[in-house]
Amino acid sequence: MAGNLDDLSRLCIHTATTNPLTLEQAVASYAEAGVPYITVWEHHLEPVGAKKAAKLIHGAGLKVAGLCRGGFFVAPGAQAREDAKNKNRRLIDAAAELGAPVLVLVCGADPEVDMPTARQQIADAIHEIEPHAKKCGVKLAIEPLHPMYADTRSVINTLDQANNMVMALSSDYVGVAIDVYHVWWDPFLRSEIKRSTNTIFAFHVCDWRTPTRDLVNDRALMGSGCIRIRQIREWVEDAGFDGPIEVEIFSDEEWSKDQDRWIKRIKTAYMKHV
Repeated sequence: MAGNLDDLSRLCIHTATTNPLTLEQAVASYAEAGVPYITVWEHHLEPVGAKKAAKLIHGAGLKVAGLCRGGFFVAPGAQAREDAKNKNRRLIDAAAELGAPVLVLVCGADPEVDMPTARQQIADAIHEIEPHAKKCGVKLAIEPLHPMYADTRSVINTLDQANNMVMALSSDYVGVAIDVYHVWWDPFLRSEIKRSTNTIFAFHVCDWRTPTRDLVNDRALMGSGCIRIRQIREWVEDAGFDGPIEVEIFSDEEWSKDQDRWIKRIKTAYMKHV
């Protein structure tokens, strides 16, 4: 069952949200603050390794919500695409070692590859790595990204596109990740969330700063922008999602400040606005 709106039982923080902290520091700070879930970013995992990271995280009493980020399947050359699939298989192995139930996929884009071809490359790649994900017990969550990232990050830009791909791939191990930052603007969001019933594997929250000063690293704390986060949460829960609610905030401004104080502010904003 979903937790109450005013408790922390489902709160998860991404290590990218506290980017200046090492994984060891993040684990200690989250545990001290009473944050129950952690999502690990690849660049925080690499210096430690999955086996040591798993021992560290579980030893601190934290639960792993997911691993970020796989994907980036699109490339003009066949060898680059094969390399991407092999990297994703290794990330699936790492997720399994961590006990992460989900690998989030930022599916990829390349300005040299036209969008229909790029989307086919993504579908083909996910189809090829899905058996390995199933074998390892790790689900693959296709995350639609805001259209401003369609040049180099992902050509999956609406929840409709993600849902269509999930339906075409037809696997219990392929679903969607819904990040309010990327989908809040979509006039069909409510109906597409309803269409995602039972295939929502991850739910990410932050806020959209107005005006936005940087296209990547200027996300805002929940309640500091224009996204109706609680409304979207209700739609997601009506569609059957009751998993961790993951705070994912890329912010040069917040990364420059004391991270333990930042975590306290995240907890307060989560309880008030999520």
